[in-house]
This record gives sequence, C-alpha cells and structure tokens, in this order.
Amino acid sequence: MNESMLIIEDEPLFGNELKRHFSRQEWDVTVSSDLASARKLLFEDGLAPLVVIADMNLPDGNSLDLLEAVRKRKIHGEWIFLTGYGGVPESVRAIQLGAYDFLEKPCERERLDVIVTSARRSALAQRTLSDQSRTEAVKYRIEAFVGRSEAATQVRETLSRLADIPLSALIISGESGTGKGLVTRILHYSGPRSEGPLIELNCAALPKDLLESELFGHEAGAFTDAKGRRRGLIEQANGGTLFLDEIGEMPVGLQAKLLKALEDRSIRRLGGEKEVKVDVQIVAATNRDLVKAIEAGEFREDLYHRLNVFNLALPPLRTRVDDLKPLVTDILAGLAKQTGIIVADIPSDVWAQLQSYDWPGNVRELRNVLERMLLFSDNGAVSTKWLQLRPANNDTPSAARINDDSMLIPLDGSMGLEDVERHIIAEMLKRKKGNVAATAAALRTTRETIRYRIKKYRLGPDAAAV
Repeated sequence: MNESMLIIEDEPLFGNELKRHFSRQEWDVTVSSDLASARKLLFEDGLAPLVVIADMNLPDGNSLDLLEAVRKRKIHGEWIFLTGYGGVPESVRAIQLGAYDFLEKPCERERLDVIVTSARRSALAQRTLSDQSRTEAVKYRIEAFVGRSEAATQVRETLSRLADIPLSALIISGESGTGKGLVTRILHYSGPRSEGPLIELNCAALPKDLLESELFGHEAGAFTDAKGRRRGLIEQANGGTLFLDEIGEMPVGLQAKLLKALEDRSIRRLGGEKEVKVDVQIVAATNRDLVKAIEAGEFREDLYHRLNVFNLALPPLRTRVDDLKPLVTDILAGLAKQTGIIVADIPSDVWAQLQSYDWPGNVRELRNVLERMLLFSDNGAVSTKWLQLRPANNDTPSAARINDDSMLIPLDGSMGLEDVERHIIAEMLKRKKGNVAATAAALRTTRETIRYRIKKYRLGPDAAAV
C-alpha cells in the first residue's frame, strides 16, 4: 500500500507537477488548492497523510493556522512548507509548531526529495510511538489498579480525576511494592500527555555524580568520559512524564538544581552554556515520610512544596485483604500468558496461607510468590510447598548460621533472595553497631544503597547511624 502525501498548492501547474513527481516514487498523492478543501480532507474525510507539502500563503489564509489546528487534534505527520516570500516570524512560528522544514521557492527537486525522505522516516517513527502509546493506554487503563476494597476504589476514583487534570507535578507515597510505578503509568497513559514519552529513573540506584548527569545530560568534554553530547532524562521527557522513583534518596544538593529546573521550566546540560526549555510533568514516588526527612535536613522543603501539587497515598496490601482474590486472579492470568501454565483451581490450604500472611513486600511480593508457585507447580496444580512465605516477625531466619567472621546461608530454598539480602545487611549493621558508612564499606557498596535497603526491609531506626 502506497504511503499518503497531501500537497496544498494554489498554483495548478506546480501542484500537478509535484503530484506526478511523487506519484512516480509510489506516493499516494492528494492535491488541494486551498485551506478549506484541505481542512475537509483532514478533519472530515479522515485523510491521514504521512507527509504534507504546503504553500505557506494561500488565497484563503496561512497554512500555519491549519498546522496549528492539526497539532491540537493530534493528527500525526510531518509538514514541509514552501514559500516565495517567507519572513523570519513565519519561519520561527513554523518551527514552534513542529514543522519539519521551511523552504523558499524555487526549491531544487533533489533537495526536496532528500527532505521528503527524511520527513517520511520521522513520520513513521511518530506513528510507531503513537501505536505503542495506544497499546499502553489499553494496558494501563484506570481499572489496571485491581481491587474491590474501599481503599482500592478510592484510588481508582482519584486516578480518574487526576487523569483529566494537567498537573505539573505530584507525589505518590506508599510502602515499597504498593504499585507506585503502575499508578504512574496509569496517570501517564490515561492523561493528556499519553502520546509523549514516559521516562523513569530510580534515584536510589545511581551515585550522586552519575545521577546529575543522567538527569541533566552533558556536553562533550564536561567530564573525563564525556566524549559527546548527551540529552538528560529531563530533556528526553519533554512533552511527557518524568517518573522519579525514590525521590527521597536524591542528594540535597541535586534537589536544589532540580527545583530550579522545575521553576524555570528549563535545564542546562553539564558543561553547557545554553538553557534548554522543557515541558515535563514530574511524578515523584517515595516510601519515606518526606515531612520527617525535611525535619532531619535530608529533603528540601521548597522542593517538597513544588512537587506536592497533589499527594496520592497508596495503601499497603495488608490493609485491603478484600483485594487479595482479585489480585491473585489478575496476576495468575498475566503469568499464564507469559508461561502458558494455567491454574484451574487454588486449594483451600493455599488460600489460607495467602490470606493469613501480612505481605510486608505488598503486591510486588505477592507477584513473586505466585510466580514461584506457578513455575514449580505440577502442570498448573499448585500447593503450599513453594509458597515459602516469611515467618511473621522473624527478622533473622533460623536457617542461617552465624559466627564471628562469617555467616552460612542455606541454598535449599528455605530463604528467598530478598531474605538473604535482608539478613546480610541486618547482620552487618549489627556488627558495625548501626554505622551505615562502615556497613557500606564492608559490603563494598554506597551509603545510599544501604540506606535504601534499610528502609526497604524496615530494619529500624537503630540501624541508621552515619
């Protein structure tokens, strides 16, 4: 099937010449002699051209006005403008509206061919992203936050309202594993920025220097390994959403720079001299109490107020036990698509263990438990054998043996990966008398990583000494 092109040109000879030329290149070309007929083709007849070549000034108006209307209706396609007497203001407006190029007549046919070929590639990429956005919008609809409890219903009602509001920023709070990433995707793909990019960053996963470069980008030569220009994540999220997970772990100095970027709606790459304008919605997630972090001098109060346009608190799974069955059904259905293993029935003893457990890892832990149970099932027949639920209020698994300079971790399946990690960090903190820096050095990692794990595994305030 030929790809469609629309030519808007009031000179019949020139318009027909362009039509013959691009038809020979297997374009499906439609020619319009004025803006009125072009509007009808685009807005009423459903024409969706991949590339539009438009004369700037037509008998019934300026083509830039039509492009502006097209952009508002989110009709994809690249626009190339031709004009015999275009001025600087018009060329600037064309660029601001997202025109692909702005050429003066007469234009060499070879040059026009090169530009059309390039515009075609760009338009195809746009349509691919648009198709992906529509797919994600179906996947991350409001109903993707599963549950029939009052708490889950309230979250969905709030998401429905937030999706219709063009917020510049919001905070999603809640324990680890409660679904902050899921809620961010629901907000993005259900909201007005759904066709823009969704960029994600875990602030606890990178050291300070690398985190700054990731956020703001850099110019060539900004530091030793900066061999070329790199756009930062804020710049990459322009027109869309930037999800900053674990915002409470961001260093205070970097928080000040983020605040300035949000206030000015612009960023400056590391080593750069020019400000780059950005239009980004910030979704900040945290499992920390940021108000207490402010009191402790670990989070800037001004950044908190800038981000806290709205605060959506997600309830832990243990407070919405009515949601366990619909969640299990939904998760197992998703796992069945991935693995091909279908669970026809869940025995009562399995349900009893699932319902009596307090789920400290929330929905993330539930998903991991169900995946393990499914993969080790006998052709979909599940049992309690592979649930391996952590004993309540048991910080140190009895299966692990410890002496003065080593510890023995069993590999018989009695401890999961998170149990092992939690146990090692808790024991090392105990040996280092709660000193985070000494613990990080002994485990050959960063203090930020240890602080993050302390909060993740709820190891207690006594383990948080510097």
